[in-house]
Amino acid sequence: MSPPKAAEAIDAVWRIESARLIAGLARMVGDVGLAEDFAQDALVAALEQWPTSGIPDNPGAWLMATAKHQAIDHLRRRTMQDTKHEHLGRELDERQGDPEEAIADALDDQVGDNLLSLIFTSCHPVLATEARVALTLRLLGGLTTDEIARAFLVPKSTIQQRIVRAKRSLAAARVPFEVPRGPELAARLESVLEVIYLVFNEGYSATAGADWVRPALCEDALRLGRILAELAPDHPEVHGLVALMELQASRIRARVSPTGEPILLLDQDRGRWDHLLIGRGLAALTRAEGPGGGYGPYGIQAAIAACHARARAAEETDWTQIVALYDALAQLMPSPVVELNRAVALGMAFGPAAGLELVDSLKDDPALASYHLLPSVRGDLLAKLGRFEEARAEFARAASLTQNSRERALLQRKGEAL
Repeated sequence: MSPPKAAEAIDAVWRIESARLIAGLARMVGDVGLAEDFAQDALVAALEQWPTSGIPDNPGAWLMATAKHQAIDHLRRRTMQDTKHEHLGRELDERQGDPEEAIADALDDQVGDNLLSLIFTSCHPVLATEARVALTLRLLGGLTTDEIARAFLVPKSTIQQRIVRAKRSLAAARVPFEVPRGPELAARLESVLEVIYLVFNEGYSATAGADWVRPALCEDALRLGRILAELAPDHPEVHGLVALMELQASRIRARVSPTGEPILLLDQDRGRWDHLLIGRGLAALTRAEGPGGGYGPYGIQAAIAACHARARAAEETDWTQIVALYDALAQLMPSPVVELNRAVALGMAFGPAAGLELVDSLKDDPALASYHLLPSVRGDLLAKLGRFEEARAEFARAASLTQNSRERALLQRKGEAL
């Protein structure tokens, strides 16, 4: 196999196997940072050996065996002062017994628990949100620091620092590599879902840069959500988030023109929506119903997305139902952004004056002071009421606030069209 083809195959294997590999190693050594180091050592060994020897029949087992030996050798070399690592090295050595059996256990027997533990560890609330996102994409998404930096338009050094600090913080806080139990599970699950949805949203509607959407980030978030749904099938909000992401991802191809310009929801060609993803999203929404038959916040947002997905044309959208769903969401998750979205739905269901009344009540909310969608929504409503001069000013303000160049151009065109 030629080196370029081997490197491409190794990259594909790494993206598939890295999360399971790191999870299995982390359970062995109890440290996510060390586990990733050993996994990276195994990757380097694969890059050196596989171009000559060929891809093994079971590449995941090969990587696990190599990483495990690297871990044992590393721990043996540590100074006698580090009694913890000495003990870990001795313990791993004692487990050697039947190496193939140990490797199989790490890869198969506890893989679900291992992956779930890795998800909860990388999204631990002891870390800042930005650090959780970077670490999750690194450990569970299999992305390089270069790829994460490009996705979020920050320097590679910034991502490297976030990941390094995150690993140190987890070690310093002695965060156990485990799935939390009882009340802590609900609190930690909320953090996990938040991180996955943050990744998805950055892909679905990029906050900065020259791209309106970044489909690769949406795909990574969807993959993480689907894994979580398989590993935690009894938690309705997990299915609610998956449903929301599936339904929103179904529109991605229709959200941009061939030249990259944004296309807003009501102007999209619904024939370009991905009906396979819509079907998956609606199925996940069914599973998102809680014990009482209701939805959590992600489930409600998915139900709103389902209203759009079921409408064959924009004019067939059930805006009255969407208003009711936003009313329910505001009860569960009150926020100025939810109220702004509810104002859009009110304007569509009951006329622009109704929407504008709610938007005007939000104008002085400090949380929305630099939020470009507030003047954007207000501009749309004012334009529908024939107040064009005020609308132009709102679109100009919105354009000045957004950091996404595609969105800025869209807002400027809307103002010029008036």
